[in-house]
Amino acid sequence: MVAARGVTKSYGALQVLKGLSLNVERGEVSCLIGPSGSGKSTFLRCINHLEKHDAGELLVEGELVGYEQRGDKLYERSAKQICGQRANIGMVFQRFNLFQHLTVMENITIGQIKVKGVDEDTARQRARELLLRVGLEAKEKAYPVQLSGGQQQRVAIARALAMEPKLMLFDEPTSALDPELVGEVLDVMRDLASSGMTMIVVTHEMGFAKEVANSVYFLDQGVIEESGAPGDVLENPRTERLRGFLSKVL
Repeated sequence: MVAARGVTKSYGALQVLKGLSLNVERGEVSCLIGPSGSGKSTFLRCINHLEKHDAGELLVEGELVGYEQRGDKLYERSAKQICGQRANIGMVFQRFNLFQHLTVMENITIGQIKVKGVDEDTARQRARELLLRVGLEAKEKAYPVQLSGGQQQRVAIARALAMEPKLMLFDEPTSALDPELVGEVLDVMRDLASSGMTMIVVTHEMGFAKEVANSVYFLDQGVIEESGAPGDVLENPRTERLRGFLSKVL
């Protein structure tokens, strides 16, 4: 589903990604862990071209993200083409990113109607099914300000799922939540994983990674220091750097 080959990204003189390579198979859950500033969120944003990588290749379902090859050169796709690619890649942000002036129902239907051309009745029916799935069927007329952080994040997940993506990206989806609200979001993500959704999750929730992930990648200073099955990476770290990191988060 996702193939990264030597992906690099710099901001001026600061190189944030230093040649990342990984593969995520269809239906797999991959968790990216590591200290702040290690490049996890930047890499996630490159996957849907919210950030432009400088070199290397990023492919989703065998198709280059954000670029197309003509002869031996790469050219950036048009804005319309990039939007078309993003429609297949759901993203859930750390800070929810809901439209504050729209109701829950409107937040979930607007993308279906404006981007995918779905009629309003069908979009609303799909939204109600998703609200039931995330346990918020009674909140369709509420505005984001009237919801808890955990509820807003569940709406954000429903909004992403409404576009029927092939891939879901989660950028530290629980880090902005009060501790007692984390569980309700992780429960929704567990349900998604069990349904076969391909997911890449940037997280500090090691218990979730151990329970749900097929693979875990430990990033530090823009490189993948260790990767493998959750039991190997989280319980038998090979490097002193990963042992030190885990001692602070477990």
